[in-house]
Amino acid sequence: MAVTFSDLHTESGLKSLNDFLTGKSYISGDKLTKDDIKVYAAVLKNPGDSFPNVSQCFPGKAVGVSLAGKADPAQSAEAKSPAADDDDDDLDLFGDETEEDKKAAEEREAAKKSAKKKESGKSSVLMDVKPWDDETDMKQLEEAVRSVEMPGLLWGASKLVAVGYGIKKLQIMLTIVDDLVSVDTLIEEYLTVEPRNEYIQSCDIVAFNKI
Repeated sequence: MAVTFSDLHTESGLKSLNDFLTGKSYISGDKLTKDDIKVYAAVLKNPGDSFPNVSQCFPGKAVGVSLAGKADPAQSAEAKSPAADDDDDDLDLFGDETEEDKKAAEEREAAKKSAKKKESGKSSVLMDVKPWDDETDMKQLEEAVRSVEMPGLLWGASKLVAVGYGIKKLQIMLTIVDDLVSVDTLIEEYLTVEPRNEYIQSCDIVAFNKI
């Protein structure tokens, strides 16, 4: 009877597999089959001592081995028994992909993407945005800055700071996801080009801190 394992990239899924393997060495029967390969392909990594029954089926650390001598090809062919052919059938790694194989592959890919997102760092940036002169409408300047939207960019608090001769600059906070947003690109390709350069003369980074 077919056995179903779900969510093997999660703790609950690993616990279910660990309980199933209690007192067993293989998924089906008493030897390695394609079922074992399929199940362990869905487990992202060795879970360690938390799930010992699952962990024991992962290979240990190799110490290195060398083989001396070379068998005659004809003798090797004769030595191969029908039983070995059966084993080859069980371990057919190039068989047709089933719906279960596809689902397991999708779950692994989703888990990898989720892990990558969690690992992606963030930075807090303080930026000075300078107008052309004292006649520049600072409210429209700020609206032009905040109109820039992209994944991984979040505009924060802002204030006007006097520069001199009646001119003020906009000082604004922003948070970025490092893998998604480049501050240099933000300034050179979004803030200081048309149509925003009607209000913005230049931008300077005052502070840049990893979160």
